[in-house]
Amino acid sequence: MEEIKGIKQIYELKKEGEKMKTGYSGIIFDFNGTLFFDSDKQEESWEIISMRLRGRAFGKQEMQRRMHGRSGKSIFEYLLERDVPDDEVLRLMAEKEEIYRELCLKDRERFHLAPGAVELLDWIKERRIPRTIATASEIVNVTFFIRSFGLERWFDPEKIVYDDGTLPGKPNPDIYLKAARTIGLAPSRCVVVEDAVSGIEAARRAGAGYIVAMDSGATDPAVVARLDGVARVIRSFDDFDRNLLTVGA
Repeated sequence: MEEIKGIKQIYELKKEGEKMKTGYSGIIFDFNGTLFFDSDKQEESWEIISMRLRGRAFGKQEMQRRMHGRSGKSIFEYLLERDVPDDEVLRLMAEKEEIYRELCLKDRERFHLAPGAVELLDWIKERRIPRTIATASEIVNVTFFIRSFGLERWFDPEKIVYDDGTLPGKPNPDIYLKAARTIGLAPSRCVVVEDAVSGIEAARRAGAGYIVAMDSGATDPAVVARLDGVARVIRSFDDFDRNLLTVGA
């Protein structure tokens, strides 16, 4: 009970202490763990791959530091403790992502966008607010998500930024800098919604105007709430403050 009370107090303090800025012109969403709560599937698929490659699973803290939000290349180089050439990364990622997609499809009951996401995305689209996705997923999974969730209803697939092997992974800021460029805005004019520690740091380094942390259960919410750059923590898109976004700002 004390732990729950402490987390609640952190949420409340974060909300009371934040600067309620408004008038941001666009929004950039992380996908895995943010628009789609799939952390358990990501972790399970990486656990399987970790066992195959080094004979042991990830530790809990190790998973937070070395897996969530990071590129496949950086994870494989960590697991194998060596440089991994691009062709080997592609082969290993294909193996890992096939496992991941099978896990998603087996759990149909939970294979849907995050709570409140559809309603918020409809609202954003109706107001023609610039938006895109910045994800550490590679193209096969991005295509899988677009088809499975009908993401083209809200997003231009050509503007979705993903791991194409040309950008350093989070916490480097490159993916959010590119995402802001694709919607024609400076990062300071964008709201970013992220769940991973590395992704939040990437958004902060990119100079995002306002960072909303999604508590999807993958990361200790007490840790997330204290991260530099985080203005607010939410558990559902029903809690997203729409006043942050202004049409034509």
